[in-house]
Amino acid sequence: MILELLQKELYWETKKLRRNQFLKFSGSTDTNVYFIEEGSVRIFIDDDSEERIIRFGYKGNIIVSIDSFLSDQPSEFYIQAIKSSIVKAASKQDFYKFINSSIENLKLWNSILEDLVLQQIEREKDLLYNSPKIRYERVLKRSPQLFQEIPNKYIANYLRMSPETLSRLKKS
Repeated sequence: MILELLQKELYWETKKLRRNQFLKFSGSTDTNVYFIEEGSVRIFIDDDSEERIIRFGYKGNIIVSIDSFLSDQPSEFYIQAIKSSIVKAASKQDFYKFINSSIENLKLWNSILEDLVLQQIEREKDLLYNSPKIRYERVLKRSPQLFQEIPNKYIANYLRMSPETLSRLKKS
């Protein structure tokens, strides 16, 4: 319902991404909101020694470089297509115009933010567990579709484990 309302009420620019193409680079400011119509993307940082994935998006998801969106400042995050993708982009200005056009839309925005905060808390909890098995089970329970949409090598990175460990956990 939320997505349907947003799709009807906002102007969305269509962007087609090739596999591995970047939607956003580290050090850039990006205040767009993206709706993934097809494909999948990853949001990550590069800490010089390795990439660290913090979030995925796939068909039907809204993604945003939230720190850049909220602050209008550059962000360290990259957003990259994992496979060929079609995303729709709406500007922050258009998005806020929509949000501020009614009390219902403002409540919708609050609901989106609350959901984002809860997702972030769950992600932080995931990272606190030493056991790869517990991290795997938590994410599988919370996001079973992730395992259908995203290749194992990216899921393993997200879960802070080797692809071999992930493979063993999936078999057990």
